[in-house]
Amino acid sequence: MNEYLKNLNRIEFVITMACTGRCKHCSEGEHVCNGEHIDGESAAKAIKDVCENYKIQSLMTFGGEPLLYPEDVCKIHAVAKEVGIPKREMITNGFFSKDEKRIKDVVHKLAQSGLNYIMLSVDAFHQETIPLEPVKYFAKCAKNEGISIRVHPAWLVNESDDNPYNTRTKELLQDFIQDGIEYVNPYEDDPRDIQSISFNPNGDVFNGNIYQNCIMDILNSYSVNQ
Repeated sequence: MNEYLKNLNRIEFVITMACTGRCKHCSEGEHVCNGEHIDGESAAKAIKDVCENYKIQSLMTFGGEPLLYPEDVCKIHAVAKEVGIPKREMITNGFFSKDEKRIKDVVHKLAQSGLNYIMLSVDAFHQETIPLEPVKYFAKCAKNEGISIRVHPAWLVNESDDNPYNTRTKELLQDFIQDGIEYVNPYEDDPRDIQSISFNPNGDVFNGNIYQNCIMDILNSYSVNQ
């Protein structure tokens, strides 16, 4: 086992950098609605290989907007459940369709796959370009499916700062609080004590790629000098 990863306990997948939002605070510049995304089958194999060697406690999928590719998200969480990872989480803006039947169907599949915690991005920035009603319906469906869901807002400066963006965010949060959905305020590893690994949409992780290399070969070759 690589000494730098002896405490590894978390896996993250950036499903895609494509997104349905156009948020001002987003670090991604293109804001496209489709593009490169992680392959669910390759991700699933990597999870199994890692979990044969490490006791992983949590797995997260996010983006971009991960639910542009829900089938791959479900494959990842299903395997995470299969290998016994207890915390199976996702960050989403909740907007991937306006069709209520499609939203309900996707949420049901997410619940069946084993996803057990959603952080829902709702705030003044997201709702400048993302309609609120489909997001509220998504949250309702998730709650009905028994998935733990919390609103995860972005604040300007900090939550207590008095500015128009924060005022609007607090107004938006009230809609969810009234429906019984709370909000949360959610980490940089020491390179000599890596506890979390993150896979990019193209399969990159550290200085390797799971489409080209075995994940354990990538992890075992990791060095702070890379």
